[in-house]
Amino acid sequence: MIYTKTELGQAALTDRSILTPRQRSAFIMFDGKRSMEEVVKATAGLGVTAEDISHLISLGLIAPAAVQAPVSAAPPAPVSAQNADGSPTLTAQEHYSRAYPIATRLTAALGLRGFRLNLAVEAAGDIDKLKELAPKIKEAVGPEKFKELEDALYF
Repeated sequence: MIYTKTELGQAALTDRSILTPRQRSAFIMFDGKRSMEEVVKATAGLGVTAEDISHLISLGLIAPAAVQAPVSAAPPAPVSAQNADGSPTLTAQEHYSRAYPIATRLTAALGLRGFRLNLAVEAAGDIDKLKELAPKIKEAVGPEKFKELEDALYF
């Protein structure tokens, strides 16, 4: 997953008391072009861990960069036109866009013990893959925290 600095992150860059020196080094590298894995690998010599990156995400200092679809890409097909009650449904992409940030936030908050799960969530490219990971996420975060993601995935 490619991350970029948020406005809050830009403001935090000037306040040196918020981040440790190693977190600051990693934070500076998030330019919207490098993936989390690339930044961790590049800063590993400084002692930066996935937990440091998760901390940056949980503070809202970095966020997933907006992915721009190629011009020739077709728009996503709607899942269906209407729900049983007649209300319009979300397209698969809209559904995914709603659930993905919640899933990444939950798994990132697990720190190092949830690192592999967080990577799996980041690699999930559609709503079906997120749904496949849902039981593992529920087991890791607990049913109470999972409720928000469950609502986004299944409703």
